[in-house]
Amino acid sequence: MIAAEDLIALVRNYNPKTNEALIRAAYAYGREMHEGQTRQSGEPYFTHPVAVAALLTEQQLDDATIVTALLHDTIEDTKSTYSEVQKRFGDEIAMLVDGVTKLTNLQLSSNETKQAENFRKLFMAMSKDLRVILVKLADRLHNMRTIRAMREDKQLQKARETMDIYAPLAGRMGMQWMREELEDLAFRVINPEARNSIIRRFITLQRETGDVIPRITADMRHELDAAGIEAEVFGRAKKPYSIWRKMQEKDLSFSRLSDIYGFRIITRSEMDCYLALGAIHHRWRAVPGRFKDYVSQPKTNGYRSIHTTVSGRDGKRVEVQIRTRQMHEVAETGVAAHWSYRDGVRAQNPFAVDPAKWIASLTEQFTAEEDHDEFLEAVKLEMYSDQVFCFTPKGEVVKLPKGATPLDFGYAIHTRIGSACVGAKVDGLRVPLWTRLKNGQSVEIITAQGQAPQATWLDIAKTGKAKSAIRRALREARKERFVKLGREIARSAFEHVGKKASDKVLEKAARTLRISDAEAMLARLGSAELSAREVVSAVYPDLTPRPSDEVDTARAVIGLEHGQAFHRAGCCQPLPGERIVGIARRGHGVVVHAIDCPRLADVEDEPDRWLDLQWAEGHHPPVYAITLDLTIGNDAGVLGRICTLIGERKANISDLHFKDRKPDFYRLKVDLELSDAEQLHSVMSALEAESDVAQVIRWRDDGSDDTTATSRAAAE
Repeated sequence: MIAAEDLIALVRNYNPKTNEALIRAAYAYGREMHEGQTRQSGEPYFTHPVAVAALLTEQQLDDATIVTALLHDTIEDTKSTYSEVQKRFGDEIAMLVDGVTKLTNLQLSSNETKQAENFRKLFMAMSKDLRVILVKLADRLHNMRTIRAMREDKQLQKARETMDIYAPLAGRMGMQWMREELEDLAFRVINPEARNSIIRRFITLQRETGDVIPRITADMRHELDAAGIEAEVFGRAKKPYSIWRKMQEKDLSFSRLSDIYGFRIITRSEMDCYLALGAIHHRWRAVPGRFKDYVSQPKTNGYRSIHTTVSGRDGKRVEVQIRTRQMHEVAETGVAAHWSYRDGVRAQNPFAVDPAKWIASLTEQFTAEEDHDEFLEAVKLEMYSDQVFCFTPKGEVVKLPKGATPLDFGYAIHTRIGSACVGAKVDGLRVPLWTRLKNGQSVEIITAQGQAPQATWLDIAKTGKAKSAIRRALREARKERFVKLGREIARSAFEHVGKKASDKVLEKAARTLRISDAEAMLARLGSAELSAREVVSAVYPDLTPRPSDEVDTARAVIGLEHGQAFHRAGCCQPLPGERIVGIARRGHGVVVHAIDCPRLADVEDEPDRWLDLQWAEGHHPPVYAITLDLTIGNDAGVLGRICTLIGERKANISDLHFKDRKPDFYRLKVDLELSDAEQLHSVMSALEAESDVAQVIRWRDDGSDDTTATSRAAAE
């Protein structure tokens, strides 16, 4: 374990003005609190907080962060309290220690709903003070370095959590070295055979070709010296996990993978970066499509560097990164560079980003997401995204994640432009909206008045911002449809009791039902969350028929002549509560159709046969048959749950037959006996909410299916 004086010496190396007494006091207090505790390895527990503090000294962080590292487990694992830490070390450190404690208690690898909520808490903690995350990342790194002492199941859980959450988060913060090490340590646990295979192939490659890194490094130094450029050159083999990921993404074997070596050139000035790039491209052939200029277009976390890939010795590709010393410091520590010290003062690195602005840009679109799954999707899109830079027709740069489409581009400019998008041009050529954009392309969005977001856009868009805007627009559109439907249901319901559904009446009904306004009430009525009977009863309780007033099925339709028989059309299966029309059949009574039945087109030239009908008001018995077309997951218990859901809504299943059976889904038709349209809405809403139900359609015969000839005959 590192002694207190040695830890202070590490801090003093970059911050001679460090508060040694504060660090010494924190060291002593932490050691006292953890006295008698041991880690899984058998070591004294306090070795862990000290190791975390030492890791943070490598990033040259301030005293408060170092002290927080020493105390980060005291509130959680010892008799220490928040007030005690606050009293001894002040408000700032107490707040940071408490923040790390709360993060430790978050179960980020739990089920999706809980995971999404915990991600919200994670980002809230980040927004208060990003140093909380820096301590937590260092804590996770040391735990991963010593993970072998844990049980195997615990190792696997921690490794997956590290791979899914902490490694991408470190990368998003610009701490690429930490991301790579976390990924590799997790890879060692999750897939040790694959990692060992990569290492064995590396050893074989070095035996066959020798260590090429010193040779290529020497070649690069020679070219730079010849061009009069003062720079340092470093080379390294890429981490096993990085190589494995490339093999999986490109579906290549190790022998066919070319860019497994990376080189870094550190120059004295920004101008020298471009001169060095010229020297490298002059000596080696550049690989097309592998150039990125993050110097002129930096990443949001402050990262600046020129990336290029060239064909080196024996045709082997090598990746080259070119940056200045100040850019390199930010590239190593990312957002943490904001707190870095040098010679006793806060380092004034012009490329270090303001953490408050960075976290604000990262979380901007998350606040719009209400649904847990959608929030989690938005977070992961942001965490894992690499960037491409595209241009507007006016030359302005738009930053987008890798794989973004013209739709994302439109929404990145303005929500109004994205929502009105009808097409796009990339480099002057018309392209489909699902086209994946590449670096340096010029994009023009074609808009049209009246255009609205489509549900299919959710599959095309890649950014959280675009997906959020599309979902909001679709929710609004659904609300408009429900309001329109609700208004029609209300009109019909009030007419049945001899009243009009005026705006004043609807507002009164909304107030009585304690709903914000009439529009919200109509939306709930249209989506079957509210019944027409409840709305009418809210205004005219004395006129609303009681459920006990059951309607005689022989007199269920009003508008027929005395003694005239009727039957429901099999093509549209109209239900009480829906608008209907009668079609007279010579000698065979009247066939009752729903007003929107597609089969009515067959008799539109015979207006003398049409009758204006409506359902009798009252409680109809559950004898009206309708058919639902369901697509459900092929899994144990799914059909049973569906039957239970239907039964819970007092609906009777009269028949059920399968139309299609696949390994992963079933398609079936279910015949139900219902009392009215409200009950149908209730059943369909319940089924649509069931996660194993992919699609619910009310079956109707439009005349295109030869198997429904009987239904068509009944309609004529």
